[in-house]
Amino acid sequence: MSNFNFIEGKSVPIKAWTRGVTLDENAEQQLHNVASLPFIHKHIAVMPDVHWGRGATVGSVIPTEKAIIPAAVGVDIGCGMMAVQTSLTSKQLPDNLLEIRSAIEKAVPHGRTSNGRPGRDRGAWGNPPEDVVNAWSKMPYRKGTLASELDQMVEKHAKLKRASSINHLGTLGTGNHFIEICLDETDQVWVMLHSGSRGIGNRIGTYFTQLAKKEMTRWHIHLPDEDLAYLPEGADHFYDYLQAVKWAQSFALANREVMMERVLEILRRSFTDFALGEVAVNCHHNYVSKELHFNKWVWVTRKGAVRAGEGEMGIIPGSMGARSYIVRGKGNADSFCSCSHGAGRAMSRTEAKKRFTLEQHVEATEGVECRKDAGVIDETPMAYKDIDAVMAAQADLVEVAHTLKQVLCVKG
Repeated sequence: MSNFNFIEGKSVPIKAWTRGVTLDENAEQQLHNVASLPFIHKHIAVMPDVHWGRGATVGSVIPTEKAIIPAAVGVDIGCGMMAVQTSLTSKQLPDNLLEIRSAIEKAVPHGRTSNGRPGRDRGAWGNPPEDVVNAWSKMPYRKGTLASELDQMVEKHAKLKRASSINHLGTLGTGNHFIEICLDETDQVWVMLHSGSRGIGNRIGTYFTQLAKKEMTRWHIHLPDEDLAYLPEGADHFYDYLQAVKWAQSFALANREVMMERVLEILRRSFTDFALGEVAVNCHHNYVSKELHFNKWVWVTRKGAVRAGEGEMGIIPGSMGARSYIVRGKGNADSFCSCSHGAGRAMSRTEAKKRFTLEQHVEATEGVECRKDAGVIDETPMAYKDIDAVMAAQADLVEVAHTLKQVLCVKG
């Protein structure tokens, strides 16, 4: 039985798994804006981590017929999570994890400076190492290579050209992206990370959103929010956008794989009896795919949501100081087989910086080897919703397979 709140929409209903968590007025208005569009299939599904986003809320699942909204997919296309179980236990970890944290920060570029300019950005490679070059020379799950398919897209859309794309492969980024070492309910050690398609994904999302806006102007289509501009199936640029999204998803998958391997190599060098465990998960939470729901093939946009089909594994992180969850999907049809992608922000970054002190952040991250400076106040645990409330609200969407608590966190 589904556990959602039913909200009457203008064109279709809104089914929100928000019992026990907040849904602010600005986010709810965005949901009504999306629900007013004429091509929504059945209803909109809202996850418990829902909060305001550009055009559409983060934490929403939007099924559409013969149209896609680029801004609803977002600009960090393919952003997602990866987690790997290891053979290590908490007893094998040193009391002080600073040395391991420093090694990870040295092995994986993170953060951003100089507006991402190649060679001057500490969050990118100056000279990409061999493993990055090798990843760039292949395209996971598709023909061609990351490099050759990008060249193909740039031939038609010159503004997608970005010389530093390879320089961002295998790098973390900023904001809510992170690398963590965690302990599960049996004290087993896991490595978990969160990142996406970096600068090139942003460029793709921004570029096609602008093209969609031009289409709306061209056909005199008026929308409740210009960022809900859409590309109709069969129209100019629709399939070009799909190709670019699939490329960005492949880039994001490869990005996480490169970073994960670099972190695992640090652990291999640090522990002689290190081995991988039985569980590994690598999942997107910003993407669009064609799926069969309620007897119709539709485009399903998950913006800050994870696919949770029957038996499918996913990851729902908390915050710098809260638990995270490895979950198994229940295949709930009303949610379009989806679940939340995290705890979800409780407030804006600006508000968090004004509201919380460094002392409060230090207290909230006690026991975690991580940054404890003013530069990460916007990511402090109090800026996020209560992950336990979020999990309770979606008990009919997923079941918990493992509960993780971080002991080390790297932030950009």
